[in-house]
Amino acid sequence: MDLDKPPARPQHPEGCLTVAIRLPVRIVVFVLVLPVRMVWDALVVCGRFLTDTVLRPVGRALLWVGWALLVWPWGALWRHVLVPVGKALGRLGYVLVVVPLRWLYTCVLTPVGHALARIVRGTGAGLAWLYARVLAPVGRTVARLVKGVGMLLAAAGAGVYAAVARLVRYLLVVPARWLYEWVLAPVGRALAWLAGAVVTAIGAALCWTTRILLVLPALALWRWVLAPVGRVLALVAREVGEALGHAWRVAGRVSRAVGRVLATLFRWIFVEPLRWVYRTVLTPVGHVVRDLVLRPVAEASRFVGRTVRQALAGAREAVRQARADLRRVLFGEPRPPAAVDRREPTGRETRTLGRSTTALTKD
Repeated sequence: MDLDKPPARPQHPEGCLTVAIRLPVRIVVFVLVLPVRMVWDALVVCGRFLTDTVLRPVGRALLWVGWALLVWPWGALWRHVLVPVGKALGRLGYVLVVVPLRWLYTCVLTPVGHALARIVRGTGAGLAWLYARVLAPVGRTVARLVKGVGMLLAAAGAGVYAAVARLVRYLLVVPARWLYEWVLAPVGRALAWLAGAVVTAIGAALCWTTRILLVLPALALWRWVLAPVGRVLALVAREVGEALGHAWRVAGRVSRAVGRVLATLFRWIFVEPLRWVYRTVLTPVGHVVRDLVLRPVAEASRFVGRTVRQALAGAREAVRQARADLRRVLFGEPRPPAAVDRREPTGRETRTLGRSTTALTKD
């Protein structure tokens, strides 16, 4: 399955211009794209090789170095220095700040607050009595007086307002309404009709002038010049794009074929001779060296190791015996361990598992 193939498109009938443009464009584009595709494939191969052999190991090494130089020291500093210091400072702050503040709140501020609350409650009760017994009756009396004066003033103002309103209606409103209905409105309608007719005539003249001078030439230019040129340019652009895609795919196949040829040549020139040398020369020589040199050397090394271990064990045993003899000469024989009553006989009359009785319960 070729993954470079584009998706199939429905076939449409094509003109002679399309067929005449397609072949030379594809040839020219293929000649231009082939070196670019080969260079691109070579860069991709080099990039993958560098990524696998250089960048990833270097990245892992840098990651490990960064962890060793940054993460681990900061983690150790946080775990072994900052956390203990923070806990110590928290305990110190609790002892030096929280405990005194709690004592101050409990023993000083709470009694003072209760005393202030009682004083405020007493003052509030006095002010409430003053409001209920003195200020409220005085306020009601003043409100009644102000209400009576306001009613008198409202009655006088209503009469004056009615007289002034009647005078204004007959002296200003009625004449202004008559002037608007019989003079200004007819004159305004006439002026509006006249302005509309003038604007309509000017607009029609400008519309015809614009159509004749601009629209018809622009339409003819679009229909007979720009549209055909645009179709030709779109056809050329489409063919160039398809030629680029086709040339890129064909150049990829050519590049892969060249890569396979170079890989085969490299295998025939370098890999196969090296493999032949390894199989026919180095492997037999390695087997001979292993059988004649390495194995006898290994056997001799193991024998020497066993001899040295035995000699060291004998030397340790001799040193242990000499130290025991010296201790016995200097301090004498060690005391035998004292017998301990274990509540069970140690001879033949010990507990028997095959019978229901024990040595302690026998007659």
